[in-house]
Amino acid sequence: MAKNDNPPAALPASQLAHRCDPAQFDFATTADLADVAQIVGQDRAFTAVEFGVGIERHGYNLFVMGPAGSGRHTLVKQALAERTRGTEKPSDWVYVNNFARSHQPIAIELPAGRGLKLREDMRHLVDELRSTIPAVFESEEYTAKVEQVDSEFNERHERAFTDLGAEAQREGIALLRTPAGFSFAPLKDGEVISPQDFAKLSEEEQGRIEETITRLQSKLERIVRDVLRWRKERYERIKALNREMVLLAVGHVADELKQGWVDLPRVVQYLESVQHDVLENADDFRKPADEAAQGPMRIVMSQESGLRRYQVNVLVDRSAPDGSPVVEEDHPTFQNLVGRVDHIAQLGTLVTDFNLVKAGALHRANGGYLLLDVLKVLQQPFAWEGLKRALTRREIRIESVSDMYGLVSTVSLEPEPIPLDVKVVLIGERIYYYLLQAYDPDFAKLFRVAADFEEAIDRSENNSGMFARLIATVARQNDLLPLDREAVARTVEQASRLAGDAKKISSNLDATIDMLSEADYWARRDKRAGISAADVERAVEAQRGRADRIQNRMREAMVRGEILVDTDGAKIGQINGLSVYQVGHFAFGTPTRITATTRPGEGRVIDIQREVQLGGAIHSKGVLILSSFLAARFSGKRPFSLSASLTFEQTYGEVEGDSASLAELCALLSSLSGVPIRQSLAVTGSINQRGEVQAIGGVNEKIEGFFDICAARGLTGDQGVVIPESNVDHLMLREDVIAAARAGRFHVYAVRTVDEAIGLLTGVPAGDPEIMGDTHPDTVNGRVALRMREFQSLRKPAAEVAHLRRNRRKER
Repeated sequence: MAKNDNPPAALPASQLAHRCDPAQFDFATTADLADVAQIVGQDRAFTAVEFGVGIERHGYNLFVMGPAGSGRHTLVKQALAERTRGTEKPSDWVYVNNFARSHQPIAIELPAGRGLKLREDMRHLVDELRSTIPAVFESEEYTAKVEQVDSEFNERHERAFTDLGAEAQREGIALLRTPAGFSFAPLKDGEVISPQDFAKLSEEEQGRIEETITRLQSKLERIVRDVLRWRKERYERIKALNREMVLLAVGHVADELKQGWVDLPRVVQYLESVQHDVLENADDFRKPADEAAQGPMRIVMSQESGLRRYQVNVLVDRSAPDGSPVVEEDHPTFQNLVGRVDHIAQLGTLVTDFNLVKAGALHRANGGYLLLDVLKVLQQPFAWEGLKRALTRREIRIESVSDMYGLVSTVSLEPEPIPLDVKVVLIGERIYYYLLQAYDPDFAKLFRVAADFEEAIDRSENNSGMFARLIATVARQNDLLPLDREAVARTVEQASRLAGDAKKISSNLDATIDMLSEADYWARRDKRAGISAADVERAVEAQRGRADRIQNRMREAMVRGEILVDTDGAKIGQINGLSVYQVGHFAFGTPTRITATTRPGEGRVIDIQREVQLGGAIHSKGVLILSSFLAARFSGKRPFSLSASLTFEQTYGEVEGDSASLAELCALLSSLSGVPIRQSLAVTGSINQRGEVQAIGGVNEKIEGFFDICAARGLTGDQGVVIPESNVDHLMLREDVIAAARAGRFHVYAVRTVDEAIGLLTGVPAGDPEIMGDTHPDTVNGRVALRMREFQSLRKPAAEVAHLRRNRRKER
């Protein structure tokens, strides 16, 4: 590491923010700009989306990942709209009754728009049959034929009993008709004899009469059996007559209906089964409908009449103008995805039929595209598994969760599965993509295409112009006033601030739209025709003002001395570190006092935050790195005879990140060398084992946080912040900070190494670390080296004494 005793100069005000020059824009207001057709700067993501949408292979579903507000939904919808423009609509799907197995409704695929026609055709058919069939049964022809059948039956019935009665009469026996049926009794002189007179007959005569009655009784039983057979024959003849008459009424209607669906064999097959069922159940059409019933009870009553089974349940209808094959499901529950079977409460029980089968998002998107928010899917019980099962089987099977997992065994519908041909587009944060890829083996097989959106785009002159067009587009889409070129320039600057990089523009369109909406409010309130840069600035300040309560409270506590932070003077082993707090979407920086103590020891740097479990893993890593740096630089081949302690004063939550490791190292060097650190400066940056300062996040918030404290106490011209040189391109500071720097009242310094930082903080040259302090005791590194030698010399006798004690214990 080369010797450099000259501390770095403060950065000029021009480097503290990359301002956008309004002169680069060739328009007066955004009203002069045309709409932008594509999201700016997302070429890689657009290419991936275009490929994922276009490829027609199983498993090539699309996962669109990136930060919220980056235009993921907009770009995907644009790509799908372009893809589906001019394409044919997917098929309609209907469920109809399965007359053979009523618990297994039949699914029929129809050309787009013909589902409603089939439903109307069936409704007209049922209405016509409800008037035609009763008329047939009330016709004179039907009545005459029924009377003829009845006459034949009655004639045969009477003849049989008349003949039997005559035969009995000849044998002196009477055939009697009683309420209980037929019976036989002996006659004498044409009159039925009483039991007393029968007893007076001779035994021979009684035996003859009983034998005759027994014989006649056998004939009567045969006749009764014949009568039952004749009745059955009558029923069959009436039934055949009914079928014949109904067929006359239904046949031409059904044939005419089938002619309209001759191009769809499954529909023709269904109509034939309807015709057969009507012939078998014609009496259902002779029952009068109770039109007075309303609401659910009307459904129940029509169920009782049996005619509901002839309805057509149009599950998916593509006839409407909005029957687009692009479906976005905002509430992706299991049932909302794969469909459900509803029930109706009837007299304390739940009843259902195929008409209560409801479509899910997969049904509506079948043959097209389904957009889902992956987080919402994962939050819903069974939804993710249901979606995977449908995509894997390539069919939509409607089933209840209780039946699927065997929780309840009930008799319910089992609708015929519908073949699935859909492209699913999941949209979400990157973390969900990587977690699913790591822990779900089915995910990689089903979602083979990933489109990754950038958080920020390059801030080139061309992209700034495209961003201006994007602003014009969203302004028109959201009914905002047009922006003048100064307002656009200020919006570009704020987008760079959101990106945390002066050479980038944030792709968070939602945040930009929110800010412009507020700017539009201020412009309209002041009755201006357009949005100015002042309106944009006012919107930014208003957003910050609504969210900075905690920041103000902490700053007030520091100004009042409740939280100890010095902004002047010099202290040994004490330095101002910088932290960033995130409260919702609002981030702010604040200084934190870091202190260090050193003493002879066994080469351990104690991180008090980690010892009490208030330090995160990355912060602990930073402390271990600086400990390794000290050992390598100042101990060499000698024992590292240092014991040190580091802590963040007055912090009561977890400390995470390594951005304070430069400040911690400088505090340790100050404690070891005895050289005080300027408290007018605050430090941020991480280090590596070579002592090089590395970039950190939140540099703008950190600088502004320390500036606000200094401004509250009064700027002295000696105050400032030390940052990594690699963070200079990230600077997009507030105008008041830049103005103070321009006036020499506040400074921002950029350093590359810890030696530059310690020289700047102490005012004492860092010195050449290779000399190890032998000839340069007036440098910081030289003093540290001398102190480490002292620690090593103090440790040697202590080590010898400990060795002697161990040997004596062994001898004993």
